[in-house]
Amino acid sequence: MPRRSGYVDRREAGVVLAEHLDQFVDRDDVVVLALPRGGVPVGSEVARALRAPLDVFVVRKLGFPGQPELAMGALASGGVRVLNEDVLGSFPVPRDAIEAVTRTEQLELERRERAYRNGHSLVPVEGRIVILVDDGLATGSTMRAAVLAVRRLQPARIVVAVPVGAWETCQALRQVADDVICVLTPEPFRAVGLWYEDFPQTTDEEVQQILAAHKGPRPGSTGE
Repeated sequence: MPRRSGYVDRREAGVVLAEHLDQFVDRDDVVVLALPRGGVPVGSEVARALRAPLDVFVVRKLGFPGQPELAMGALASGGVRVLNEDVLGSFPVPRDAIEAVTRTEQLELERRERAYRNGHSLVPVEGRIVILVDDGLATGSTMRAAVLAVRRLQPARIVVAVPVGAWETCQALRQVADDVICVLTPEPFRAVGLWYEDFPQTTDEEVQQILAAHKGPRPGSTGE
């Protein structure tokens, strides 16, 4: 179980998170979609424990001009853009500046999809239970974009699952997801990385290695 202060690393967090998803073990209608990069090591442990297929769902934060760590919105696969109206209401940004950031992040989103997928399409999700995993939730803008984008693919159910998150963010995501599982909701929250002892940036190479390790017959998939 996690320490009161959080987790050792993302893999431990994934193991603990999977314990809260045991109702999905060995089901042929479950798919784990991890948000790269940091959500992939977490999602890997979840998929392994559930014996479910793992794939990535690429989402890019739209950083506030001059303060890139502050999310004014996010982009997701499928052409979905979600803007953080609270942030933009407090700190108005010219429309052309928003579009400029969007164009830049769209290019990076497309690059990552090429790098991670290696020509393969997203695992089928229509009619299935999708578990969206990340290493934590701060503002939730990237996860919200992911939920809205996945919803367009007509899954049977969307479950957001994270090891740690801001309580308000976890509650707000219940408006768009069918279920939200946040193992830890510490107060004050401040930042995701504070709840991990070891929190290095996950690289593209690590994402590729993890995905390659999960390749093989996918439960419930056709033609395999």
